[in-house]
Amino acid sequence: MTHALGARQLAALLSGLPEARPVYRHLFEAISALILDGRVALHTRLPAERALATALGLSRPTVTKSYALLRDHGYARSRQGSGTWTALPKEVVPHKVGRVLPAPDAAVDLARAASGLPQHVLDAALAEVAPQLAVYTRGPGYHPYGLPGLRAAVAERFTRRGLPTVPEQVLITSGAQHALTLVIGLLTAPGDRVLVESPSYPNALEALRRARLRLVPTPVAEHGWDVEAIEAVFRRAAPRLALLTPDFHNPTGLLMPEEARARVVRAARARGSWLVIDEAMAELALDCPPPAPFAARARSGGAGGVITVGSMSKTHWGGLRIGWLRAPAALVTELAGQRIANDLGGSVLDQLVARTLLDADQDLLRGRLDALRAQRAALAGALTEHLPRWSWQLPPGGLSLWVDLGEPVATALAERLLDHGVRIESGAFFATDPGVFENRLRIPYTMPPAVLREAVRRMAAAVAQGLPAPSTARRAHLVV
Repeated sequence: MTHALGARQLAALLSGLPEARPVYRHLFEAISALILDGRVALHTRLPAERALATALGLSRPTVTKSYALLRDHGYARSRQGSGTWTALPKEVVPHKVGRVLPAPDAAVDLARAASGLPQHVLDAALAEVAPQLAVYTRGPGYHPYGLPGLRAAVAERFTRRGLPTVPEQVLITSGAQHALTLVIGLLTAPGDRVLVESPSYPNALEALRRARLRLVPTPVAEHGWDVEAIEAVFRRAAPRLALLTPDFHNPTGLLMPEEARARVVRAARARGSWLVIDEAMAELALDCPPPAPFAARARSGGAGGVITVGSMSKTHWGGLRIGWLRAPAALVTELAGQRIANDLGGSVLDQLVARTLLDADQDLLRGRLDALRAQRAALAGALTEHLPRWSWQLPPGGLSLWVDLGEPVATALAERLLDHGVRIESGAFFATDPGVFENRLRIPYTMPPAVLREAVRRMAAAVAQGLPAPSTARRAHLVV
């Protein structure tokens, strides 16, 4: 697919362009920063020089010089008669060596945006489900749709949040990632286009790549989703699926406004595209009421084009491996058939525990949200004190800060931080294209305040040695 950026669109992104001289250099720096931060996607055709000059109120030679600097520094490529296309310099594109799960060590692990489960909560749940488990052991134990009681509990949860749902519309899965792979396997074929956010959850991107799907990224920047870009992708590419995380987006923590949701639903419906909505973070609202399910917005026109994916990994515990999807009942039946070829059904014990935790959810969730607010404040305060040149926006919910380092050194810095006892992933891991978001770190606030403060002190000690040059190789590990 050909991506083209209009002159007015780029001018809007450059609205804060400094008036200092020389203007062409500041224009080059601003456009290259947009590319590094993913707000202008790679392989996008830039506006014609004359059109951009008119939109910005500049002379054409000024824009010509800026484009020349973009090409000289590797941020653009030009071909006679085809225009100028965005790119990245080779030195800021890290080489990934593979993804492994490290052995436990003394490092502060900030690669995982997930919390543990208090032992007393799990102990109480296990004690409650033990008699129930004995009943289930009398049967074969295969439940490809999920246990009826858990399906009913999840359906009631959707209904309570504003989306009337019956158990037949719910499929219990082994986590949200499992739900996504089932949807991919049933509804797509190699070569299909899929609209994705940039940045986005890396394991979801990897699942799409392994299915040999063509990713069409749209930016999620400081002020949220570029809805015009999303609408343009639906018009031009007619993607088979669109994968979105509108509720406390991972990694930015942003919440999609209601007006934007309505426009996305209309755009997808017009092209017959499926919307796959990841709501794993939806209940982690820290500064606002929890949002209604995205699919509630689509009900008036028929919610057949919306598949909602949820999980207990972020709200309860990732080790439970319980997720679900909500979809039209006929599609749920097809997806249940799809999952039989994978695992026949989920763990009965885990599902019984999940049902018990959902029944007693409000007290547990209330305590978790209070802890997250305190941890978020501790992390933000420590960053302000020890690393004042870094910047971020305090998200209204979710589990992490999306921190701007000011320079494209995130992968190299993450490598150095391992020697200082901090494990973290660079922003590049959340990009659809290698090298984008090299100026970003995702820093979760899922650990106790004292641990977060110590992690930031270690980061500051590493930065005090001087920001490193971009690395050409890196160790990698599991990110959640």
